[in-house]
Amino acid sequence: MSARTLPAPSVPLAQSPLTSVALAVLGLVASLSALSPAWAQQAAPAPSPSASAPEATASKAGTQTQDSKDASQTLDRVEISGTRASLQRSLNLKRNAALVQDSISATELGRFPDDNVADSLSHITGVSISRTAGGEGQKVSVRGLGPEYTLTTFNNRILATDGEGRDFAFDVLPSDIINGADVVKSAQAAVMEGAIGGVVNLRSASPFDQPGQHGLLRLEADRNTMSRLNGGKLSGTYSNTFGSQLGVLVGLVYADRKVRTDTAGNDGGWTRNPISDPAANWTGNAWGGNIDPNGNGVLDPDEEGLIGPGQFRVGSVMEQKKRLALSGKVEWRPADNFKLVVDGMRTRLDSPQVGYQQSFYTLFSPGRWSNMQVSNGVVTGFTMDNSDPELRLNPELLNLTTHRVVDTALYGANAEWKATADLKFNGDVYTSTAKRHSGGQDTYTVLRMNQPNVTTVQLTGSQVPSITTTLADGRDLAQGLAAGQFGANDFNTHYLGLSGDNIDDRINGISLNGTWSLDRFNIDSIQFGISSTRRKKSRDLVDNAINGGENYYSGDNAINVGNLGGNVLDQNLHLPNFMNGVSGNFPRNFLGFDVPNYLAALQAYNGKPRPDGTTYDFSQAAPVWNPLQSYRVKETTTSAFVQADLSGDRWNADVGVRLVHTRTSSTAWDAKIVDLVENGPFNYTATYAAPTPLVETGSYTYGLPSANFVWHFDDKLQMRLGAAKTMARPSVEQLAPTSTTASVAWGDFTQVYGGNAQIKPYSARQYDASLEWYYARNSALTFAVFQKNIKNQITTSWQTGVDIGVPGHLFNVLKPINGDKARVRGMEIGFQHLFDNGFGVRAQYTRNNSRSWVGGEERPLEGIAPATSSLGLLYEKGPWSLSATADHTDEFVSAINVLGPGFNERAKAITWLTAQAAYEVNQWLRISIEGRNLTDAKQSYTLGDGNIVLPQGYNRWGRSFTVGASLKF
Repeated sequence: MSARTLPAPSVPLAQSPLTSVALAVLGLVASLSALSPAWAQQAAPAPSPSASAPEATASKAGTQTQDSKDASQTLDRVEISGTRASLQRSLNLKRNAALVQDSISATELGRFPDDNVADSLSHITGVSISRTAGGEGQKVSVRGLGPEYTLTTFNNRILATDGEGRDFAFDVLPSDIINGADVVKSAQAAVMEGAIGGVVNLRSASPFDQPGQHGLLRLEADRNTMSRLNGGKLSGTYSNTFGSQLGVLVGLVYADRKVRTDTAGNDGGWTRNPISDPAANWTGNAWGGNIDPNGNGVLDPDEEGLIGPGQFRVGSVMEQKKRLALSGKVEWRPADNFKLVVDGMRTRLDSPQVGYQQSFYTLFSPGRWSNMQVSNGVVTGFTMDNSDPELRLNPELLNLTTHRVVDTALYGANAEWKATADLKFNGDVYTSTAKRHSGGQDTYTVLRMNQPNVTTVQLTGSQVPSITTTLADGRDLAQGLAAGQFGANDFNTHYLGLSGDNIDDRINGISLNGTWSLDRFNIDSIQFGISSTRRKKSRDLVDNAINGGENYYSGDNAINVGNLGGNVLDQNLHLPNFMNGVSGNFPRNFLGFDVPNYLAALQAYNGKPRPDGTTYDFSQAAPVWNPLQSYRVKETTTSAFVQADLSGDRWNADVGVRLVHTRTSSTAWDAKIVDLVENGPFNYTATYAAPTPLVETGSYTYGLPSANFVWHFDDKLQMRLGAAKTMARPSVEQLAPTSTTASVAWGDFTQVYGGNAQIKPYSARQYDASLEWYYARNSALTFAVFQKNIKNQITTSWQTGVDIGVPGHLFNVLKPINGDKARVRGMEIGFQHLFDNGFGVRAQYTRNNSRSWVGGEERPLEGIAPATSSLGLLYEKGPWSLSATADHTDEFVSAINVLGPGFNERAKAITWLTAQAAYEVNQWLRISIEGRNLTDAKQSYTLGDGNIVLPQGYNRWGRSFTVGASLKF
């Protein structure tokens, strides 16, 4: 008999500590361990390792069952209701899994502990997330490895994505259609390949989880205290079973939420002079000439490596997120030996963003800066007072809009057939799609102030420098914007960037797996299977960079905005709490312009004379298909596996191999620059030859062996060991031989290659070991260590002074390449204890140590936080349910060698605090309130080499609160 389905006292997966609290938690555990015999006496005795079903646990709100299945086994029913029961079920999943796995479960059908699945995943040991507008969780990283190392599936089926790559954006999927999620960190032959960090498998509910007729209707309203914006959500779930043969479940979600994100950054980057010493390996990035404080026109020794600001901006991004989701599942069980499940879900995320920003283009060129102040190798202050319009500061209004409408769908059918008492089969077929068509609808539009002025800039170390601009007519920029003294006549048209992707992703998959039960020679069963996945992903970039349209209304051909009419400048923005806590003297009020009105006004200007002797024609600035960054990628994967499941008196194990063969075919286009015209400083127009197609093919075959072993010291203590070879495929866009020279428009002569079909997948030899002590009912302390030796990690190469065939200009060339190797090792600590009096504590701490080598040179791995942690407290008794969780991510390197070797961009540490309170009025009605980001955390970035530290970026989302009511029937 297999020992794998070890019954267990239930606990959820460790759900969080702060770094500073982790050691204190361990101390608490040590003291608790002395009392564990008493707890054990109070708790029901734990079943023996040979038992086959987890113990069912009653809850205060009734009884519901869960028949959950992962890729390697079927777990028996577990009763669940409320937060404590959710944590218990999650811990059972962890304890009974054959792999190193952590899970989260809904507290009730269609209700996660957090409003967002990604936020809930962040409580799991070893998981960190990135956030999008409004502070919402979006991308998931496991054990310090970025989203590109993570595979996201829904009911064990790969989810199509709306981005260029494979990493899944969780904000497209409302949490209400998910009933659970498993984070699988180790590897097994029977589990789908494609991840080195981990597999995140999202699970939908089954109508047989709660036999009979059930329904849940939930209404929510939310408010952000920083932006004073409101939103709401309506969700409903209905399920019914008809005897033991047929079950039906349907769900509907509609949400409409408004959010604001305040931002600041150095969008144009920092300028750094070259360094003559070849060992420094830095040739400079100054477009307008080397920064020259003494004005002698020579790069003096004390000016080498000197840094100054290129551009900085400040503003706010407004977003309205509308979500609509439909989900359903039908289960038919006509006989004891057969089950058919047909399920599907379809979601639409409609979340247009509008960013209103002020931009200050301070880039150095001779004669542009005076009265320069230098400190520690950085120009910290200067004056801009040149009478030449191209050399003075021209404050800009910047409007960025993002048209993000994403349609995601997944439909599938799964059949289980027990052919004989010892042989059963499982067949699955599915299709998954994602579509986002925003071609030509994203904007990066700039209006430039046309008034003579004198400006002083002082770097203070804050996120935004102090800036004072006094116009020739006596108006002060900051004071005048606050008083409404500026209007359309003060601005000219300038940069008009119109772009956007049309992305279509389709995945078709089919698999047939079998299990042959032996129950002899310590072999419980042999699992085997074959599967095929075919993916087609296309990207069409539609923009006006390829045709030079972005500069059609700039320079000598600029138009005074006052002459356009059309109510272009339609807002004088006085945003509540804007940049509170950010020091510095800079404009905190600014004008916003309406892009649709602006484009309509430009079209209405057609036929009027241009200074160059032609007439204005908006079609010359309109977006067109850009072949240079468009592609078609087809990827076909066939895999087969065999796995033996073994067990003995106090152990269980598995050993197997998965064979994977992948073929890729990609099409991209190339177009050479045939003419390059300089319109003015930092302003060029390129003319391209007709595009020619480039077709590349590639293939690879991997054998992925794996072995896992679990030793049960007793009913409470077990040890896991695992070893495997794993792989993660290159991001889809890195398989297409695209290239672009779009940066020549602003004077940066760089050719960027997107990829090629010959890039090899990441591969890793990984090792896992964990010790899990389930010392009391609903409580556990776990400790794990891991190491991943990665080969062929994908990084970039940078070559300077390359002749790409453009007369008079040498280019920098940026290409994706397979690096030498990388090593990631770390440890995880998880702790959970649920007291009998209703209180509970959850904590986790993960530490990573990563190193990588490219061309024999050691580099940090980007995007890997050296430590994550979280701490959660909860109370649930009677009608009350209370909880609070703090998730902490340490500072990490987000980009390397930005201004030369050792000048890395770093994301500063952040702690995210959430809290919830709920009251069950009666068996039908539950009301709740939830607070997110209660500490008003901000995400900021710095750039430096350890000696110099420069501000690089800033995002603030504010606190938000949600009140909700759930009606059950």
